[in-house]
Amino acid sequence: MNPLIEQLNSEPALAWKVTLNLLGKPDDSPEARRARDEVRDAPLVRILLSERGKDGTIVALPGGHGGIRDGAARDGKIHYDPYTKWRGAHWVLSLLADLGYPPGDESLRPMMEETYNAWLSPQHGKYIRQIAGRTRRCASQEGNAAWSSLRLGLADWRTGELVSRLLKWQWPDGGWNCDKNPTADTSSFMETLIPLRALVLYAQVTGDLKVRDAVDRAVQIFLKRHLFKRLSDGKLMDRHFVRLHYPVYWHYDILAGLKVMAEAGFISDPRCKDALDLLESKRLPDGGFPAEETYTHPSRPGVSGYSLVGWGGTGVKKMNPFVTADALYVLRVAGRLQGFH
Repeated sequence: MNPLIEQLNSEPALAWKVTLNLLGKPDDSPEARRARDEVRDAPLVRILLSERGKDGTIVALPGGHGGIRDGAARDGKIHYDPYTKWRGAHWVLSLLADLGYPPGDESLRPMMEETYNAWLSPQHGKYIRQIAGRTRRCASQEGNAAWSSLRLGLADWRTGELVSRLLKWQWPDGGWNCDKNPTADTSSFMETLIPLRALVLYAQVTGDLKVRDAVDRAVQIFLKRHLFKRLSDGKLMDRHFVRLHYPVYWHYDILAGLKVMAEAGFISDPRCKDALDLLESKRLPDGGFPAEETYTHPSRPGVSGYSLVGWGGTGVKKMNPFVTADALYVLRVAGRLQGFH
């Protein structure tokens, strides 16, 4: 076996990504089932779920840190808001889904219920604004909830409702944006990528042609800009877009963009070439890829964005296993990783 694969296999939480995304095993194969079980039992996953209380929701357990101001008192405990960064149910479910946690685990249902309730409650309606003929909405929230519910086998009619709202809110150029400035008329990369990912999966699961049409429109937001360049002059849109991260949460970088292009079936589009070339240029001598930045604060437990998990650390010369697993997947699907097994 390739030495890099062996190195990635040393992280149990990456078992599913290695088995399916790198070794190409079918999702219904015995190898894939074993990999999912390994993810479920991985120490990293146990840490992500360690703050669940007896009712299955995430609470501020004794000795816990941060997030309390975002929570609510219930049954004598402080319960995190589902959107508490990065420890609330919304984020934990999205991370489990991205790692390939086995679907159908009903112990996750309370967290899924909290997430559904967060984005479908009547009170949430005050954050949905109509300005200058466009819905201004942080659609990454609905997108992440819909995508996680599908990947984790917890979807119900409310997933369809979230998708229906995304379709209703889609801007004329194909994406979404929460910018309240009336003059803003261009979709946001950050608010479009996650809804796009959700619609891709929903279309694959349901065969809904209307959703597939929405996917075809949304991918153009990225492809027209070669995944990181301004449409007006071809220059870099944002310096963070070309720095690699894991997790990206609601943010954006070229690896996250390429990953969704691969899932959507657009990785062979010529407009992905510049981003693929740039990604390849970041490969380290050992064959891995670095996490050049992080959106977590692993050493600052009292601040928003604290993570219980370090996610492999950062450093431009240090291989990050989570970034590497995704980068190799993208390159394999793009036909740039031959004989890798």
